[in-house]
Amino acid sequence: MIAGRVWKFGDDVNTDVIFPGRYTYEPMSDEAMGKYALEDADSAFNQEAKPGDIIIAGKNWGCGSSREQAAKCLKERGVAAVIAKGFARIFYRNALNEGLLILVCSEADQIAQEGESISVDTERCIIRSVHGEYRFQPYPAYVQGLVEAGGLIPYTIQRLREREGEK
Repeated sequence: MIAGRVWKFGDDVNTDVIFPGRYTYEPMSDEAMGKYALEDADSAFNQEAKPGDIIIAGKNWGCGSSREQAAKCLKERGVAAVIAKGFARIFYRNALNEGLLILVCSEADQIAQEGESISVDTERCIIRSVHGEYRFQPYPAYVQGLVEAGGLIPYTIQRLREREGEK
């Protein structure tokens, strides 16, 4: 179960505003990336977002360049989940590889207003707000494992250790 405050964004939010392009080639730690999350899209988010907050967006979230930093900066900022009507395919995969919980909900724009609190029951695939309950499709078991492990690298390490234990 996840609960957090909502930040709302519209359609077609691209990777250049999720993680500003001007920082893409600057060497920095993963932790430092979180400081720049959505800096160009919403200065209030950039200054006030707290760990556990949830982003709700329209369609095509993460369109544009194939930047893993866009998913990583949100995870490092502490975003608990991104719920959208739809995701750009490359962002979707990058987010899973980073272990960022992303959920597709066709009614995303109706779930909550900015600043309201919502909860996400990942086991029952239900999002709850003062406006009602909204469903999302469950992840396949493999994808759920990626997110629970914290991303592709931790998942792979975990699986290799499990295999080593089987021998």
